[in-house]
Amino acid sequence: MLLPNATMLSRIFRHEDGVAPNVAALAFVLLGFPLGVWLLTRPGWLAAAGMPLVTLALIWSAYFIHEFAHYAIFRTPRANERWGTLMSWVNGSCYASFADMRRKHMRHHVERADVITFDVHGFLRGLPAWLRALVLALEWAYVPAVEFIMRGFVMALPFTSRGDGRSRLRIVAIFALRAAAFAALAWVSMKALLLYALCYLVFVTVLRFADCFQHTYDAYPILDDTPVPADKVRDRAYEQANTYSDIVGIDSRWLNLVWLNFGFHNAHHERPTMPWHQLPAEHRKLYGEHHAQVVTVGELLRSFHRHRVTRVLSPDYGSVRSPGMPGRADGFVGAVGVSFLTAV
Repeated sequence: MLLPNATMLSRIFRHEDGVAPNVAALAFVLLGFPLGVWLLTRPGWLAAAGMPLVTLALIWSAYFIHEFAHYAIFRTPRANERWGTLMSWVNGSCYASFADMRRKHMRHHVERADVITFDVHGFLRGLPAWLRALVLALEWAYVPAVEFIMRGFVMALPFTSRGDGRSRLRIVAIFALRAAAFAALAWVSMKALLLYALCYLVFVTVLRFADCFQHTYDAYPILDDTPVPADKVRDRAYEQANTYSDIVGIDSRWLNLVWLNFGFHNAHHERPTMPWHQLPAEHRKLYGEHHAQVVTVGELLRSFHRHRVTRVLSPDYGSVRSPGMPGRADGFVGAVGVSFLTAV
């Protein structure tokens, strides 16, 4: 079998300097994920080694969906769309089509708002008190119940009046295939299935931490193409003032790669088609380390813990104090249910 040479790859990828990092990162996802799942079935330390491998492959597959949605990796839209669909099968977001996820995420950039699919606040307030209390109890215990409610909504949507026979068959087929895969894993090793579930919980928690603190936009549950209300000026100044970069640190190269440099979010919004591997340098050029919009992971961890129940029903994302002030992120409540993986 002939392997593609560097010249051929440079014609496929959108950025010449992206060939090596993208080949390496995509190979890690596509090879590391099945290897990690296999390791989960092994005894002792081999299973333990499989857990970070599976978790990181899940995380990177999700953020590659974001990269492909911006057509930031390959030269052609079709290649980005195909790879985005493939990544959605890795992490289970395939119940929503890549086209729907991309369309909704582009609205987030163009309209400068959190254009979400499902009014989770309204849904939870409408639940019986005991069921709402159960959701809040799970969130208190760090189980991302709201994120799984959002995923359930994506699966259920085709079975409402908005769906048709083809979309319903698609959901049933995907569910059957994934259920069969999990049943096979359980047959091989129930321990592996339980460890995979734990990896998935960590994966969802990492994504929701990143999503939680990257914007203080207004959120609008909109299923169709209705524009967001023109109730304020949402210009580029508004965009940057309501966007935050939740990085580990400007020089924490490897730790920022845990979510594929997605924490450099102001740079991403300034240059939406800039690929992940170029964002740290762009952030350094535009913002530096002490910019008001930079709120480090270390500053946010306490807020993530303190407001983990409050944010579930709060319509207010809170606020961030000026750099240098003690507890500057303590009042940053954050968002919930705004993942690009559940936007359809």
